[in-house]
Amino acid sequence: MGWVAGVVLGGACRVGTCWESEVAVDSGVEVAVERLVGLLLERRVTLATAESLTGGMVGAVLTDVPGVSAVYRGGVVVYATDLKATLAGVPEELLAAVGPVHPDTAAALASGVRERLGADYGLATTGVAGPDPQAGVEAGTVYVAAAGPGSVQVRKLQLSGDRAAVRRGSVQAVLELGAEVVAEELD
Repeated sequence: MGWVAGVVLGGACRVGTCWESEVAVDSGVEVAVERLVGLLLERRVTLATAESLTGGMVGAVLTDVPGVSAVYRGGVVVYATDLKATLAGVPEELLAAVGPVHPDTAAALASGVRERLGADYGLATTGVAGPDPQAGVEAGTVYVAAAGPGSVQVRKLQLSGDRAAVRRGSVQAVLELGAEVVAEELD
């Protein structure tokens, strides 16, 4: 055992290095990101991301893939509710009516980031990583969304585990949903 360079999803790192036993190798995330990026490259379409509870993890996983710069426009981390409106274009009225953790908010995040960043597709995550509930929403409640030229799809997740597990599950789910939407729209 020793220090190794690597990406840790939910583990402990010190300045770009991670203790070997804590490096999370999540094959589900790897498969999902490779499928999504492969579809984007094959079809020559672009992607943008809006992340709340995942705090940039989706963008980090995407940018680990060589060649992704041809299709990934960028992303915004909108952890604070007001930033969902100002940076990602979620209507303030919607946020006031339903709050930040809601399927309509997830859909608006995906559509908004797609539009604001000039991408063909937008992905979004919003939810409660825990350990405590937030505004009456249970920990582990997550909404992921994918918006494309022809549709917006939202998926509700009820994940268990600690914050890291909820966030990892959210990353995998949004990548899988993104791949499904790209594949469906372009087939």
